[in-house]
Amino acid sequence: MTTSSLDLASLLCSRLCHDMLSPVGALSNGLELLADEKDPEMRQRCFELLEQSARISADKLKFFRLAYGAAGGFGEHVAVAEARALVDALVASNARITVNWQVSSDALPKSAIKTLLNFAMFGIEALPRGGTLDLAAEWRAGEAGGHTAEIVVRAAGPRIAFDAAVGRALEGTLPEEELTSRTAPAAMLHQLAQGAGGQMQFAIEEDALILGAVLVDA
Repeated sequence: MTTSSLDLASLLCSRLCHDMLSPVGALSNGLELLADEKDPEMRQRCFELLEQSARISADKLKFFRLAYGAAGGFGEHVAVAEARALVDALVASNARITVNWQVSSDALPKSAIKTLLNFAMFGIEALPRGGTLDLAAEWRAGEAGGHTAEIVVRAAGPRIAFDAAVGRALEGTLPEEELTSRTAPAAMLHQLAQGAGGQMQFAIEEDALILGAVLVDA
């Protein structure tokens, strides 16, 4: 699968806009309700809903800025704490999902951070009824020099929801003409892995989705 940078960027923008539509739309609706509402108690409720929608919008923008964009400064590595804060913020309003972290380094290459964030997003989406999201990453020296990042994310819970097309895009077997905004993040990760001399893989079971990546720092 070979997709031009422009086509992939366009699809990623479409995905971002799709995911931002709900919280931003809630802000607009809240403002309309607030303009017509006179009851003090209901106005307070409107303010609470506006605050919630604004927080969700900001959290998603911060997440996508690093997961899709060039955030993280000009350095080659990004603090794991930054990625953890973004993922934890995404699931903060979903008490049915428990997130566990096991990362041995304080910082990881940007390619590894992007992979970790997108894997986390796939995992969250795979748990419509809640469950456990385990994220693990290791950054170690290679035998022939350089370093290798190994990333594993496991989403476990009832009724795992994972689009097979996303898996095919992740592995690079999805035809270019079938690429959509839904599968674009996985296609981006596949290209990222190719550029980093690594590979992506996934395994799906009845009650678990496992995502893995190996990225070589040449």
